[in-house]
Amino acid sequence: MAHSDIQQPHIHHEESDVNVRAILAFGAGLFAVVVVVMLVVWLFFRFMNRPEAPESAREAMTTGQELRLPPEPRLQRTPRDDLRAFRAAEDDVLNRYEWVERGAGVVRIPIAEAMKLTVERGLPARPSPEQGK
Repeated sequence: MAHSDIQQPHIHHEESDVNVRAILAFGAGLFAVVVVVMLVVWLFFRFMNRPEAPESAREAMTTGQELRLPPEPRLQRTPRDDLRAFRAAEDDVLNRYEWVERGAGVVRIPIAEAMKLTVERGLPARPSPEQGK
């Protein structure tokens, strides 16, 4: 006997499990909300994209403002050139001989020379407690 041939009148699906009407109403409401939100966003973009004030009105507002500088700190106009000049000034300090304090005999030497002398002489170290006895 096939499975489909069995008649069981007391077995049927539960009709209260799924409320199709509520699901469709929720979907329609969700669709309506999405359409309203899209319309509001579209109107907002249209409002924000409107033409600017005419040139004469803009000129009237900015008359005499061209020569005023904004307060500090200001943005750099040529950051690459500024960085190049800064590094050149640092390189100049790091690669030249110069008196720091002539009376005390303190002198600045080029960094390459200082590293070579440090390797030759070693770094100064504190005496260990065993050496001090």
